[in-house]
Amino acid sequence: MLLRSISPSSAICCRRFSRERVFSGGMADEEDEAGFEEELEDGYGGVDVGHGRRKRLFSKELRCMMYGFGDDQNPYTESVDILEDLVIEFITEMTHKAMSFGRQGRVQVEDIVFLIRKDPRKFARVKDLLTMNEELKRARKAFDEANYGS
Repeated sequence: MLLRSISPSSAICCRRFSRERVFSGGMADEEDEAGFEEELEDGYGGVDVGHGRRKRLFSKELRCMMYGFGDDQNPYTESVDILEDLVIEFITEMTHKAMSFGRQGRVQVEDIVFLIRKDPRKFARVKDLLTMNEELKRARKAFDEANYGS
């Protein structure tokens, strides 16, 4: 079974992943099954570097995050790979949904905020990050004006 080869902290994610994808027992929508087959063909949405292997985009960050949330300092590679597949899948789905709202073919911050508006934790985090981004922009502008300004 897949869960034996993963670290404890990512077992919850893997159970969710396997419950939704592997153990659907034919009860999933045809659209989901087609999407799953497409993911298998194109390497789960990652950057394909040839010979059936993908370039791992977030593995270093995910390892650090897993350690920060209580996993081993060097988590199993399989755990990191599964978690990265979930992250890439989430980002891809959110991007496709966001592209369908506002201007066609373009993702804007407002589209992402609209998508997560019903999830209070995600909405609060995005709101905090956007506020912090604005504060940093103002601080940089004030710093540049003080050093190089009139």
